[in-house]
Amino acid sequence: MSYQHILLVTDLLPDADVVAQRAKRVIAGSPDAKLSVLHIVEDDMVRFGYELVPASSLSGEKDGEQWQEARAKLAEFLNRNGLHAFNSEVTAAISNDKGIINYCHEKEVDLLIIGRHERRGIAAWLVGATVDNILPNAPCDSLVVKLDMPVPT
Repeated sequence: MSYQHILLVTDLLPDADVVAQRAKRVIAGSPDAKLSVLHIVEDDMVRFGYELVPASSLSGEKDGEQWQEARAKLAEFLNRNGLHAFNSEVTAAISNDKGIINYCHEKEVDLLIIGRHERRGIAAWLVGATVDNILPNAPCDSLVVKLDMPVPT
């Protein structure tokens, strides 16, 4: 099968390069596919009556220092791994899994590539891995790259 739209999701942690290199191999097998790269910043929500509004949309924070730093890290990540993305973006979402699933639906992604960190202790019980919430709801094929490093808590 040849993929048309591949989405690489990155947390920009040090071992994200492992996932990028795996994506590079997959892309080599689908030379006509376009690559999108996504980094999600979890957003706080503000309640206005019955409405929930992302805090970043109220404060204009998407142009702030944190966002500029995330965009610079994403550009450096792409350059370091020799990835040529059709689209790369830093975006906000209430939760990473919802943001990724929504992106896959909206952009008609047919392959999702994502890393999975091990979680230990109470974090594993309370939060679990983002991937564990994505896979049952993913509208496309998924490649999960197992990462040896536990996620920082």
